Amino acid sequence: MTSTPSDRFPRPEAYGEGSVWADRVGHRSLVGRNQRGVEIPIGQGEGEISPGELLKLALIGCAGMSSDFAIGRRLGEDFAMRLWAHGTSDGETNRYARIPEEIQLDLEGLDEAALARLVTVVGRAIESGCTVERSIVPGVEVTHRILGVEADPEARA
Repeated sequence: MTSTPSDRFPRPEAYGEGSVWADRVGHRSLVGRNQRGVEIPIGQGEGEISPGELLKLALIGCAGMSSDFAIGRRLGEDFAMRLWAHGTSDGETNRYARIPEEIQLDLEGLDEAALARLVTVVGRAIESGCTVERSIVPGVEVTHRILGVEADPEARA
């Protein structure tokens, strides 16, 4: 299903592929939409997601999509993965100074060398392929850690 903005306001000249929009539906409450018909309630209320949470979801969504192929080559095509992004904005500066990300994978059966290679290829895949992170870094420190791997195995070498 495709979606276009209502005619309440004229579409901006820049409207096209990749455009998203948000319509105000109440006090500090919006509905974000894309052209594929997805709607996301944005705000601080029940059933809404905050802009900061959207930022963190965009980061981990991009990290997951960017690393999917590299992880699948090592763990098999049907691997399970959960990504986390943590942190709150600093009230004084009103910005996120750091957003730690964590990736959960089934690491059973991987030896230390395979773990080290996994950490390396995941980091490279995200660094080169994650448009969201590449767009906001170096303004925000974003870290990645695969849960279950004690430390960066390359750092021990």
